[in-house]
Amino acid sequence: MKYQPINSQLFIKNRKNFASQMQANSLAVFNSNDTYPISADSTMPFEQHRDIFYLSGVDQEETVLLLFPDCPNENLREVLFVTETNDHIAVWEGEKLTKEAAFKTSGIKTVYWLQDLEKVLFEMASYAATFYINTNEHYRANVATETREDRFTKGLLAKYPAHSVAKSNPILQRLRAVKDPIELDLMQHACNITEKGFRRILNFIKPGVWEYEIEAELIHEFVKNRSKGFAYTPIIASGNNANVLHYIENNQQCKDGDLILFDIAAEYANYKSDLSRTVPVSGKFTERQKAVYNAVNHVKKEATKLLVPGTIWKEYHIEVGHIMTSELLKLGLLDKADVQNEDKNWPAYKKYFMHGTSHHIGLDTHDYGLLHEPMQANNVFTVEPGIYLPNEGFGIRLEDDVVIQEKGAPFNLMGNIPIEADEIEDLMNQS
Repeated sequence: MKYQPINSQLFIKNRKNFASQMQANSLAVFNSNDTYPISADSTMPFEQHRDIFYLSGVDQEETVLLLFPDCPNENLREVLFVTETNDHIAVWEGEKLTKEAAFKTSGIKTVYWLQDLEKVLFEMASYAATFYINTNEHYRANVATETREDRFTKGLLAKYPAHSVAKSNPILQRLRAVKDPIELDLMQHACNITEKGFRRILNFIKPGVWEYEIEAELIHEFVKNRSKGFAYTPIIASGNNANVLHYIENNQQCKDGDLILFDIAAEYANYKSDLSRTVPVSGKFTERQKAVYNAVNHVKKEATKLLVPGTIWKEYHIEVGHIMTSELLKLGLLDKADVQNEDKNWPAYKKYFMHGTSHHIGLDTHDYGLLHEPMQANNVFTVEPGIYLPNEGFGIRLEDDVVIQEKGAPFNLMGNIPIEADEIEDLMNQS
């Protein structure tokens, strides 16, 4: 891994919190992700399943975690299985975790080689009444592939049909949504790397540059600072490309007079950041562009103030819609009749701002969190309003990542990243 070792106390605490919410006499199972094939002998870069990482810190394929807090055999209350390494593997693939290294990473004392899984699981299952299985129930999940976790669950329930079944996901949705101070430090680090990348490209952008050249500058800076790279597929959208919400081709030339909408950010130690900024290719906004830009920035600032403990996500978005409507009226994009005659299920402002304002962020870009429950301290949310004007050839989105505080205003993890229009212009025009 490129990142520095993480204090194992984070994973010890995470497991303790999870175990405290399990039913009596139950056993929870967590699997790593597959390494997915492309073609021939090619594979995609391995990405660890976020849940097993959250509970163990192990960032390696073919890993299994079993949690059984009530197990009569005290040595089997937390058990980690990793692939046995050897000299041949070390030469061809690099070193894998030894049992000692797995303990140091996770804080789990009982570590077996994966080949012992069936034998140990049989003993643990004989004590247990319930299996906790790990299913993906995120509100945006759309999975067409059968995962390693899915296959394991299918085999487990076929072999042990008399056991009851419970779900890990509702517990993890609540736990992962509230960040530990160690997690917040890792997310701040990801945001700091993102800042370095953004400041780098402000001095690089000029008329004639290509979107993919900007992408190359960003990946250089991210990897240089111990990130694997982009936290998600980057959006570098010049001109009217900005009005395609998930534009990812990044293959057009940036022209004088255009704006570039960026939705780009770094990850660090599997934790994500999520940044949007919009800058002028020439280094100077037109009067109209700046007016729209400042309107979006105003909405972002006002929306951020609403992110406090107790806020309900759905009600928050309604209020942000009112703020955006006011700005669109000032810009002449809406008139009073538009608002008076609007469809309540698709308000008038949605013509120019059609996506949500905020989502949880953490180990996933769209992280775990139950949106029907009130917001809590140490939830981390994005704030990302936008105005999209295809008839005028530009779109603007601004986005930061903020931590809800027990008292007072949210803390902006991206507070050092330039956002004011005048500051952007000044930085782009430094010699």
